[in-house]
Amino acid sequence: MTAARPVLSRRLRLMGAAISIGAASMLSSVPAFARGPDGIADIAEKVIDAVVNISTSQTIETNKGGGAMPQLPPGSPFEEFFDDFFKNRRGPGGGGKGGDKSGEFQPRKTNSLGSGFIIDTAGIVVTNNHVIADADEINVIMNDGTKVRAELVGVDKKTDLAVLKFKPPKPLTAVKFGDSDKIRLGEWVIAIGNPFSLGGSVTAGIVSAKNRDISQGPYDSYIQTDASINRGNSGGPLFNLDGEVIGVNTLIISPTGGSIGLGFAVPSKTVAGVVDQLQKFGELRRGWLGVRIQSVTDEIADSLNIKPARGALVAGVDDKGPAKPAGIEPGDVVVKFDGKDVKDPKDLSRIVADTAVGKEVDVVVIRKGNEETRKVTLGRLEDNDKVQLANAKPKDDTAEKPVTQKALGLDLASLSKDLRTKYKIKDSVKGVIVTGVDGNSDAAEKRLSAGDVIVEVAQEAVSSAADIKKRVDQLKKDGKKSVLLLVSNGEGELRFVALGVQ
Repeated sequence: MTAARPVLSRRLRLMGAAISIGAASMLSSVPAFARGPDGIADIAEKVIDAVVNISTSQTIETNKGGGAMPQLPPGSPFEEFFDDFFKNRRGPGGGGKGGDKSGEFQPRKTNSLGSGFIIDTAGIVVTNNHVIADADEINVIMNDGTKVRAELVGVDKKTDLAVLKFKPPKPLTAVKFGDSDKIRLGEWVIAIGNPFSLGGSVTAGIVSAKNRDISQGPYDSYIQTDASINRGNSGGPLFNLDGEVIGVNTLIISPTGGSIGLGFAVPSKTVAGVVDQLQKFGELRRGWLGVRIQSVTDEIADSLNIKPARGALVAGVDDKGPAKPAGIEPGDVVVKFDGKDVKDPKDLSRIVADTAVGKEVDVVVIRKGNEETRKVTLGRLEDNDKVQLANAKPKDDTAEKPVTQKALGLDLASLSKDLRTKYKIKDSVKGVIVTGVDGNSDAAEKRLSAGDVIVEVAQEAVSSAADIKKRVDQLKKDGKKSVLLLVSNGEGELRFVALGVQ
């Protein structure tokens, strides 16, 4: 028995050597990208000095007797402790012990931290707008701990980007933008930033998705990544394996506040254009076409003989906008702008915004089944944050009861003076008014309501309920499954609605 042990031992060693050789052989045959990148450490070492922390302070008014809770950096491990401690200290009045109701206020400074990166050795830094929003003082903290006061060059709220400038106390390391259009799904990326105020941290992951629209703004086109991004990473860079910035880490989706692998970065193609304009002008100067647009649904595409459904449907044209003199009309479907394909309204919004003001471009539209090219000289988009309230449609029992006719699940009537007054319809609006909607109809599902005015049916103007019924009957005979309506509200704002015909 004892003599067998050396033999068995030798056999095991030989088997182990064979397995090791086989494993090494198998490993060498596996592509590098399948094993993960080998150069992350080299890239991080090369670029980390260009990544900075952004420290801001803001003066706010607090209740003098309130014992206001210290403002900790977002995500600080002590945040929960202080929150509980100070809440328990306060009395019912929200003040100090027993509640101070004096109503006196005193200024107090709050602090927050985020991330950013240097793009120019002259001291130019890119970060998120929400990192520095409303700050009274902004400081850049470099990787070695050097802290320098920075000034704001400009911000763009629509893309949540900001540019800062500071006077370099020593030679700086800067990074360059890469081409975010060239990144592929599954490609490795590296995030560097200041998560939970811990300082420069490196995480790695892959590109999970591109052109992601999560309804954060009018120009959403995020890179989605599973590289760990947490609170404090905002404004930090997302690198490719060449050490180029291909995105600015901006937000996460998380029920817990920590990374669950759903991080989003503004692509470098967008960032580079915004940064260039902020440096030149201190503001954004976006192109403006002067149209209101909506999606081309399958029903609308069928009504317009567009296959497959694509493009941006022009629902209205601004009388003072560039599209008007170029001959673009409601009902046109924009499928190409300045040589770029337009798949949906978001595409058109982004492409137009990125196009230089004053540039003459070719706009390809589909009109009544045929492609046409229009030349448009772009204007400049003026920011307008005013919210237009929906028109009130009060009942007026004293008005004369209109003569109505039914079609498409709608009660329709010719526009009269009484109806214009009742539903506040401008004199410039022409068509047939909706006075009622069958709750079980397709029209109700598409949110048509009393007070809407049908201007066109299948791209032909109508002036009476009889016109609408005649057009619908003809479409049924022609075998059409849906009918396209051009609908106006009382202010004259237009939209297209496709209804099924039976």
